[in-house]
Amino acid sequence: MATKAYLVLDDGRVFEGKSWGTTGKTFGEAVFATGMTGYQETLTDPSYHKQVVAMTAPHIGNTGVNFEDNESHKIWVAGFAVRNPSTLTSNWRSSGSLEDELVSQGIVCIQGIDTRALTRHLRDRGAMRVGIFSDMNMTREEMVIEVRKSPSMAGAHLVGDVSTAKTYIVPAIGEKHFRVAAIDLGIKHSTPRLLSERGVEVHVMPFDTTFAQIQELAPDGVFLSNGPGDPATMNEVVDLVRSLLTAEIPIFGICFGHQILGRALGFSTYKLQFGHRGINQPVLDKTTGKVEITAHNHGFALQAPTDDTFTTVYGPGEVSHISLNDGVVEGIRMLEIPAFSVQYHPEAAAGPHDAAYLFDRFTEMMSTKRVDA
Repeated sequence: MATKAYLVLDDGRVFEGKSWGTTGKTFGEAVFATGMTGYQETLTDPSYHKQVVAMTAPHIGNTGVNFEDNESHKIWVAGFAVRNPSTLTSNWRSSGSLEDELVSQGIVCIQGIDTRALTRHLRDRGAMRVGIFSDMNMTREEMVIEVRKSPSMAGAHLVGDVSTAKTYIVPAIGEKHFRVAAIDLGIKHSTPRLLSERGVEVHVMPFDTTFAQIQELAPDGVFLSNGPGDPATMNEVVDLVRSLLTAEIPIFGICFGHQILGRALGFSTYKLQFGHRGINQPVLDKTTGKVEITAHNHGFALQAPTDDTFTTVYGPGEVSHISLNDGVVEGIRMLEIPAFSVQYHPEAAAGPHDAAYLFDRFTEMMSTKRVDA
């Protein structure tokens, strides 16, 4: 039976609702996701590690859960907040209810809160620390104090929690054309699958893989995946990418990997006020003039010049994509060596498929070693 539950922000605001999933308490960074669908992919995305996700769509859980849509082996969110969880599960692919899955994995959730008001609050005040408390004998003041003692996302090094412990291989579908080393910073299942469909044998490697290990593999290219935490903490991976750039091994990075590539080129990163999370974010591809609707999950961004080419020790480059909502850098590419990245999720799990061509761009770049592929 549902009991009283509270979502408590570190600025002291409290939302009262009812327990859902597992009862207890949990802490993380409060963020909101704007997707109307795709809650299962959101929950199992390692990029959401240590975050409490509030869904802006009011009705969650109506299609249940299934075995096909998980983006990793478990749910990674620290907590989950929804307006109205569905009491019924109705979908031909469903293998069970969302709540049962949340309970089985011990995810503390809250239902019945005004997620619209919560979203507006986070848009005004910014993402912040949060706690969910249910079936707890605590005062509001005690809950706020506990939230304020919890770790901040700024300065968080979380990749070690989500990366694979050892290399595994996703074979190419059909004839193998390329071998790619995918550095697992929190990779989603959809990414190696989409590469394999293009004749790529993907070697998913731990985040602490060395340049010597990549040289031994002799890949045609290196993929830098999405992942959680603060990119400013990733100095070892940044050094690895600098070695790859010097060797002119083709590089494609997404999301966290985009930020890592940017840092390797000499740019800094900064924390966004409330980030981009959802499957409906408009991005301009400056190389084609096309506007793409894209899937995002990031709270940090790259500080790079958007109005002209830039110069690095590895040669010139340019910002290739920008957000049409707030002007954030959404993609960069080098002009004389084969390296590019985007801030969003072209694997579209969940999300639109406007950006799937980027995987084709990567395979073409590996084939020609040209940056204008």
